[in-house]
Amino acid sequence: MRWLSAMTAIVALCASGAYAAQRNVPKDLSNVRGFNYTPANAAARPGHHISQWLDYDPATTEHDLDLAKRLNLNEVRVFLAYQAWEQDKAAFGEHVLDFVRACHRHDIGVMPVVTYPREMIADKAQWPLAREWAGYLVKTLGREPGLEMWDVMNEPDWPPTPAPWVRQRFEFAKHMAGVFHELDPRTPVTIGMAFVPGMEELADDVDVLEFHDYSPTREEIRANILRAQQFAAKVGKPVVDGEIGCIARANPYDVTLQEHMNAGMGWYIWELMIVRKGWGPIHGVFYADGTVRDPSIPAAILGFFRNRGPDILPSVVDQEGHVTEVVTNGKKWLEEPQPSWEEGLNLAETAANLMEAGQLVPMRDPPTRQVGLMRRGAPDLPALRALLEKYIQILEPYEKKK
Repeated sequence: MRWLSAMTAIVALCASGAYAAQRNVPKDLSNVRGFNYTPANAAARPGHHISQWLDYDPATTEHDLDLAKRLNLNEVRVFLAYQAWEQDKAAFGEHVLDFVRACHRHDIGVMPVVTYPREMIADKAQWPLAREWAGYLVKTLGREPGLEMWDVMNEPDWPPTPAPWVRQRFEFAKHMAGVFHELDPRTPVTIGMAFVPGMEELADDVDVLEFHDYSPTREEIRANILRAQQFAAKVGKPVVDGEIGCIARANPYDVTLQEHMNAGMGWYIWELMIVRKGWGPIHGVFYADGTVRDPSIPAAILGFFRNRGPDILPSVVDQEGHVTEVVTNGKKWLEEPQPSWEEGLNLAETAANLMEAGQLVPMRDPPTRQVGLMRRGAPDLPALRALLEKYIQILEPYEKKK
């Protein structure tokens, strides 16, 4: 996608013969298919967005970007921590530059999210340090073709209290939007607001409108998208949703992605990787090895959604008698005084496959994983008996009645 590759920089020839850049603001962001990114194994030292740059690994970046391209993702939102730069300026600059160029090779545009220490935001005497930080980023990345947009502050409207601190964050966000506009005349500026009202309040300070949405119902998701789109049309600025998808906030990826796609709203999921030291328990598509926790998430990113309508066709797992067979043979195995370990494992695996294929069980801890772990361990007949008894109890109600 990459709007900069699609929108050549417009330049005006000055009287002196020099070229003056014009800001490359996209007209429409509905085709953004983005992701927030932290490597899966980033350490909490104390923050994984610090570790991400100080412990940077180019091979991991290439691997993860390859995963993103398999899902046809075209934009990345990535956090740049002031503390990482402060600790090791040389390493930070080298690593951030490598990342942006790797994204460009993968045809993935980059929206850096600039972060600051709390004390810097709170103390206006330290705002010149924030300007220095912004100047470094512009000098390092401002001419990179992979750079799409500056997100100059993340969620100044969250948390919504205490009110004085919210107003301070808003003032700082407006200040930094002005700083980036001044220092970089080419690159669009946005502020990643947590809510649509905050996006509306700071609309005059940005080139691109951005909100985040983790709403728990389709109705709320649709209402927020519609309000954002209507406001964007009113003020004549493009809009994008910079964060969606959280299983702990009743905001399933397949639900929110479907609503955003239906509405023509560009989006960035939170997040590509399942980050073990960060948001991994409630966010993410891929483990570090490229496996997934929930196949419905990559399916939804590719535009395939579960049928939740009136015409579903429930699976009949005993259509050919295999449920009855494994239940019958499993009970016989349980009655044997010295049963075969291998035969019991095969029965348990067959039962597990039937349960998963027929969607008869929750997949938080897949039955096939439980059997696989048992296969790799030392023989434990009592544990295998308990597992097979459990599986038989689950399957028995699905036997076809003669």
